[in-house]
Amino acid sequence: MDRLKTIIVDDEPLARRLLKTYLQEHPQIDLVAECQNGREAINAAQQMEPDLMFVDIQMPGINGFEVVKRLQSDVMPMIVFCTAYEKYALDAFDINAVDYILKPMDRERVERSVMRSLERHKNVDATASKTPILGALEMIAEKVAADLSGAGPAEEKEQAEANLSRKLAIKDRDLITMVDQEDIDWVDAAGDYMCIHVAGDTHIMRATLKHLLGQLDSSIFKQVHRSTIVNVNRIQKITPCSKGEYLLHIGADAQIKVSRNYRTAIKQYIEKFG
Repeated sequence: MDRLKTIIVDDEPLARRLLKTYLQEHPQIDLVAECQNGREAINAAQQMEPDLMFVDIQMPGINGFEVVKRLQSDVMPMIVFCTAYEKYALDAFDINAVDYILKPMDRERVERSVMRSLERHKNVDATASKTPILGALEMIAEKVAADLSGAGPAEEKEQAEANLSRKLAIKDRDLITMVDQEDIDWVDAAGDYMCIHVAGDTHIMRATLKHLLGQLDSSIFKQVHRSTIVNVNRIQKITPCSKGEYLLHIGADAQIKVSRNYRTAIKQYIEKFG
């Protein structure tokens, strides 16, 4: 049985550990290295000449796209990009990656990437040049530079985050629904899943509350309970309750209680209106 020499690249220890756990369930995968940054990944790839690399896109210093660009070998390993943002996933396919995985990862999605990699390895010439991939990377770099022209490093990060925050990618198996953040009314947590309420419809998203908060526009989305986020622009009425709590009226019939631990955000919102 052919085994794919595989390298994991991610700056988050928990993400590396989870991906390693899933990959070890596949006997076709020979995990030869784990790297916590781009520089380690480049060195490991040069020394071990892997068949497959799972690469996080957003890493400090050398990001995932740069890792691929700096590989010195003329023979390109297969690449599966990992990202929390759908925008980067689309760019990953632009450079002919085998697959992408939207974070947070799940076992089923990793298995699909492994199967795709095995199929690609079986059907594609092992001496495939990396030239087309490098050409695509150059185009992506030019596109990003055009979007962020004139911005310094801190401004680039802020602008990139602003661009990404306009839509939320909600993945359900192979279907990805793009939702405008402004249209979201509120969100509540149900275990490892988020219920995204939009104009009377509810979309289910596999994520943690902390992870989702990192994707949402912090100027309009506020956490009002340990398991609830609201879009303050959707609040129609606010009813003060006992013990400093509030009851938020959103839409036709949604009523959301603000717990005392999170009341500061709503008090500041009320104060904006005098």
